[in-house]
Amino acid sequence: MIKKALLYFIFFLVLNVSLKAQTEQSIEGNIDNLPVHEYTLEINEEMVNKAGKDVMGMTINGSIPGPTLDFTEGEYAVIHVKNNMDVETSIHWHGMLLPNFYDGVPYLSTPPIAPGKTLKYEFAIKQNGTYWYHSHTMLQEQSGVFGSIVIQPKEKTMKYDKELVLMLSDWTNEKPMDVLRFLKRGTEWYNIKKGTATPLNQVIARGALGAQIDFWRQRMEGADIADIYYPAFLINGEETIEYPDFKPGEKVRLRIIDGGASTSFWMTFGGETPTLISADGKDVVPVKKNKTFIGIAETYDFIVTIPQEGKIEFKITAQDGSGSASAFLGKGKILPAQNIPKPDKIAMMQKMAKMDMKMGAPALKSNPKKDEPYKMKEKWGMKMEGMNHSEMAQSPEVPKKGIPIDSTKTKEMDHSKMVMKMKPDSISSDEKHTTKKDDGMQGMELFSEYNYDYLRSPEKTTYGEDIPVNEILLNLTGNMSRYIWSLNGIPLSETDKIKIKGNQVTRITLNNLTMMHHPMHLHGHFFRVINKNGEYSPLKHTVNVPPMQEITIEFYGNEYGDWFFHCHILYHMMGGMARVMSYDTPRDSRLKEYPVSNLIHETNQFYTWGMADVASHLAGLNLVSSNIRNQFNLSAEYGWNENIEAEFSYEYYLNDWFRVFGGANMENEIEDSMDEITTTAIAGIRYFTPFMFNLDVRVDSKLRPQIGLSRAITIFPRTVIFGRYEYQADLGWADDLPQGDNFKKEVTWNAGMKYIISKNFSFMGSYDNRFGAGLGLSARF
Repeated sequence: MIKKALLYFIFFLVLNVSLKAQTEQSIEGNIDNLPVHEYTLEINEEMVNKAGKDVMGMTINGSIPGPTLDFTEGEYAVIHVKNNMDVETSIHWHGMLLPNFYDGVPYLSTPPIAPGKTLKYEFAIKQNGTYWYHSHTMLQEQSGVFGSIVIQPKEKTMKYDKELVLMLSDWTNEKPMDVLRFLKRGTEWYNIKKGTATPLNQVIARGALGAQIDFWRQRMEGADIADIYYPAFLINGEETIEYPDFKPGEKVRLRIIDGGASTSFWMTFGGETPTLISADGKDVVPVKKNKTFIGIAETYDFIVTIPQEGKIEFKITAQDGSGSASAFLGKGKILPAQNIPKPDKIAMMQKMAKMDMKMGAPALKSNPKKDEPYKMKEKWGMKMEGMNHSEMAQSPEVPKKGIPIDSTKTKEMDHSKMVMKMKPDSISSDEKHTTKKDDGMQGMELFSEYNYDYLRSPEKTTYGEDIPVNEILLNLTGNMSRYIWSLNGIPLSETDKIKIKGNQVTRITLNNLTMMHHPMHLHGHFFRVINKNGEYSPLKHTVNVPPMQEITIEFYGNEYGDWFFHCHILYHMMGGMARVMSYDTPRDSRLKEYPVSNLIHETNQFYTWGMADVASHLAGLNLVSSNIRNQFNLSAEYGWNENIEAEFSYEYYLNDWFRVFGGANMENEIEDSMDEITTTAIAGIRYFTPFMFNLDVRVDSKLRPQIGLSRAITIFPRTVIFGRYEYQADLGWADDLPQGDNFKKEVTWNAGMKYIISKNFSFMGSYDNRFGAGLGLSARF
């Protein structure tokens, strides 16, 4: 029996190795007959100026963006990447179909490139279109490590005269890791700097206080579009760039790539309406289209005609309206592109508050081992009448059990039965005359312009009827206040790989339960994005999922190894919104010294920040060091009237809102006197409540219970009011009370205001019942 089992084991082991070798051979192809196209890329750290200030950036061959790598389908690429920096780096070939080992995710599929070392990437070019490459190490892409890839087909099928690559990007003068640390601490500064903040005075002036309160009830400040302030948005490294050499009448293919770290753009064109011909490197049925949304990491190709007189403006506008950049094609008078107005975030809040929408799905579950995506979907997000979730899964846009869609025969969905429920008490009197359908459609249209219905593949993209289908639901979840991002409430560091079976269709429903867009990218594959075009749904490598919407994608499993799947907002990926899709094949032996745990650790690092107050009545210090579950706090306040309190605590996050903590507290026992300082141990719970209050319930080693409540609200664009109340009771359970006393209490409270003058400094004024009133300065670091 044992001998027989051993033989079976050896047989399957040999079979697995053989299949892997065959797969690798089929992917790499017979390279003996392929023409070799070779490049060398050198990555350096050097001073650059992209937004009016000299800062340290990262260049490829001396430029940002790096050079365009030109290939022809059927060639064999050999690319030497040399790291001249003093930190590790990497290059991922975005959208390329290649052997897993050369995909470029350090520690997962490819070794990192150590300082002073060179790594040779080599793979057969078996596709054509517009793609790009970028670092996949930490946030290096934000610093400039990215460039474009253009692959010509073996035979030209599109008619045009010339072509031009337009690489879009965003630029910060801050160190990217400092940006992420700043997001982790939670602050409105970036919105203030961009002019996209929605303080309470503006909310009240617009009659949206009820909507704001509804958002607070769900532990959210308001509608959010983009997180980071960028002083510049760039096209091929410039805010404004001219291409005067194009001649009137020429047809120019624009290969447009969104290489932003966290910015999606609206694209608009001056002159005649351009023709969209390709998306993510794949041909689509040509369509005349001007205003077009491009998500992060997507690529679109348009053909424009240079006018007989004047020059075309190609304009990109950041999705949140915080900035733009332009390229001009041709000579003469400018034919301007359409200006995109800044989104009305307060109006968005009002519309969302009217829907029966439960926002604020947790980014951090209490039990990450218990993955229950369908229960999460039922509990959170938009609620539809007349159609439950199981019926929605069987809607005609999504095929069942591998059966291809025949868009000419499917039954139309009755949208009148799936309207979103509206809250009656939130509908104003002048709105009550509208029908239920109208109200529902108003909600559904909130993000309706973010869809892919205009993309139609020229060929059928469906799979065979007999191919088994593996269905997966991934809810996109996040916590803005702690800046943690996850899937199904579970960040990358707390989950296992998602197993992908070869020769099966994997169908993934991406259900966005956050207020932000998420461009989701799957390495090494193209997937169908199911849209109204049914059998002709387009193939893409990156799909943008709008807030509170869902999109279904599917792909055929014909690869091997482990492939990364993640949000391409770099700061969300670093916050945990990622998974490893695994074919469960043996790991490449060349990765033996590069454990995947190093990649996982990148998403669960400790970030440290602090704040210091110096005022006429007190000095205060607060230090925090935190990762996803663990946080260390040190706080101290000293009043010039000789009152002092200091506290150190460690807390563990059970989920987004609850944490348990323990530590030590030190304070003066006698008011206005430093003669007697006592130290007590403390333990308790902290809870982030609905309406965004911080609740602290504790007991100390003298068995004295205490409750505290605090809150801060931005009332004007730069003005924040804050307050804190603490009540402690001493019932004499540990120490005897003074004779005749059965109960002793201590109440401390403070209230104040801060005026934000810069990212790191604020004027402040406050009153504290221990320290009195005073004015001073707050510093954030």
